[in-house]
Amino acid sequence: MSTVDSQAVYSLEPLVQAVVHGTNSLFQGTSTPAITADARMKSRSANVATKYRDEYIFTRELPRGAENPGTQPANSSTSTQLILSNAKTTQHITNVDDEVQKVLDGLSGKQSKTRAAKKVKQPTRELVLSAVDRANRHSDDAQAATAAAAGQHLVRKRNYEPVRPEWHAPWRMMRVISGHIGWVRSLAVEPGNRWFASGSVDRTIKIWDLASGTLKLTLTGHISPVRGLAVSARHPYLFSCGEDKQVKCWDLETNKVVRQYHGHLSGVYTLALHPVLDLLVTGGRDSVVRVWDIRTKQQVHVLSGHKSTISSVQCQEADPQVISGSMDSTVRLWDLAAGKSMTTLTHHKKSVRALALHPTQFGFASASSDNVKQWRCPKGEFVQNFDEGKGSIVNSLAVNSDGVVFSGADNGSMRFHDWKSGHCFQETETIVQPGSLDSEAGIFCSTFDQTGFRLITGEADKTIKIWKEDDGATEESHPVDFRPSLSRRRH
Repeated sequence: MSTVDSQAVYSLEPLVQAVVHGTNSLFQGTSTPAITADARMKSRSANVATKYRDEYIFTRELPRGAENPGTQPANSSTSTQLILSNAKTTQHITNVDDEVQKVLDGLSGKQSKTRAAKKVKQPTRELVLSAVDRANRHSDDAQAATAAAAGQHLVRKRNYEPVRPEWHAPWRMMRVISGHIGWVRSLAVEPGNRWFASGSVDRTIKIWDLASGTLKLTLTGHISPVRGLAVSARHPYLFSCGEDKQVKCWDLETNKVVRQYHGHLSGVYTLALHPVLDLLVTGGRDSVVRVWDIRTKQQVHVLSGHKSTISSVQCQEADPQVISGSMDSTVRLWDLAAGKSMTTLTHHKKSVRALALHPTQFGFASASSDNVKQWRCPKGEFVQNFDEGKGSIVNSLAVNSDGVVFSGADNGSMRFHDWKSGHCFQETETIVQPGSLDSEAGIFCSTFDQTGFRLITGEADKTIKIWKEDDGATEESHPVDFRPSLSRRRH
């Protein structure tokens, strides 16, 4: 037992005897001896000593480095400790304050020098407790940092704040164009926005006037359905591909085939032109993406990696310059300079049948039977899902500069989404040509014109339909029915 404890027990004996005599006199009627002044002084001294002992019971040892003022404590979480030695009576209060002063001087020599220069009074109980609180606070911070490093802390989940969709006018059918005798499988709009081309299962390519919808020209040369079309913006060329393994280059000045690109081992389902380089990219059932030099007809690259049929390819100026979607449920981003895959996106669960690049933003969308997903280039970062109807296989996808995303399915369903928020602001169905079966309501291809004000769709009822926005629609007549969910699907 320390000196303080033994002194406290010895000084309390007269007080305990007085309490015993008082109790006896109260219950037994005996006389109570008077408490002397000496006993009262000893009791008061013991009381004060006990209070100091209780206040400094947890501060008996100095922190590391406190003995040497020039060194920094090794552990900031060690609480400030004070030594109370030879404290026999209340006359040692000044000595206690001296010990506190030494501890504070050791912890901060600069502060003690400033206090001595200003002749501040000796530290009191409040100063000592504030030093202890600071040490405890450092200890808590160190423990929190250790727990954070070990992954044992709880982090509050950030609340999902849905993006408010922009208002878009609903779309209405403007014109129906008939002329093909088979399914319309491909569409392409001329860069001057004067005409567009359509390819069909009837093995023909037809050129239509965009303003009036009249037939201008019919090109024959394929012996199988025409699955892909592209019009060059820098040359008077029209490129086509089909299930006959052929890729043809048509000269629009003579309306004849001037080049053919041989190399595919099976049907060619899709093609795209590079916007800057004289390159043509094709893909099909042989599960490879082939890059052709337009002039020399040579294969620049054979991009292999997909395990099933390639249904759609897109080209853009910046990396990734080539994007391909396949029936193996993956989307690949290709480095055209190196001739290899940069990233493989495996978020889709079923076949990816369509891709669409945004005209102004650096991103694209991919369509499958489960949903439509939005991605951010160049790394292919997932952005959000566009909610699709159940049981529909999305065959075509198109995006205009106003942020309208169109998706057409094999059951005739049409959905219009807002690019920014993913909100579906219109859901409708195509109108089947009179005399056709209900099963011929599928939409196989779609594209916006150069202005983005007209939507062209090729369908299973052998017709081409042109859609436009409703001119009389306003935000008051067609308000946005936005009902956000509490959670967000991230994959």
